[in-house]
Amino acid sequence: MRSPVVKSCCVLFLILFLSRHYSVSATKKILNPKKPCKRFILNYHDILFDGNDVANATSAATANATKLGNTDFGKLVVFDDPMTKDQHLLSHPVARAQGFYFYDMKTTYNAWFAYTLVFNSSDYKGTLNIMGADMMREKARDLSIVGGTGDFFMTRGIVTFQTDTQEGTKYFRLKMDIKLYECY
Repeated sequence: MRSPVVKSCCVLFLILFLSRHYSVSATKKILNPKKPCKRFILNYHDILFDGNDVANATSAATANATKLGNTDFGKLVVFDDPMTKDQHLLSHPVARAQGFYFYDMKTTYNAWFAYTLVFNSSDYKGTLNIMGADMMREKARDLSIVGGTGDFFMTRGIVTFQTDTQEGTKYFRLKMDIKLYECY
């Protein structure tokens, strides 16, 4: 027969183990990729500064491309781009995309983005932080939403890019399908 101390230790261990198991499973959130908790579509407009259009430019290259390949490898662009609900550049912006991207492949066009969507409208207040690789040759590309503030406190999700229009290297518009899966 076991001593009362051994029995007490076994019971205590069992209680701790079960309480830990049930507390973890009770807080585990199941995410359904087909049912985000919030979803909206915005249009991202980028006008690259070419040396002449100070008033209209929303982005500028701050580091030139290297001579490694013909894909702008190494070029760094900083931006403060308007985000609209429709496709029109001159529509009232509902947010600003502020951050940077750089071209990071020598063999094909590919960019890596890191930016914040800053909302200050009647619909939303706060920020969404977005980062990831933009495989530009793909029709649709997913980037990660890694956090947020205000109406988007601690959110996570996916933003799907689709190039809607492009005018050389001067202007492009991206359709951004924003899907949030953790909303608080």
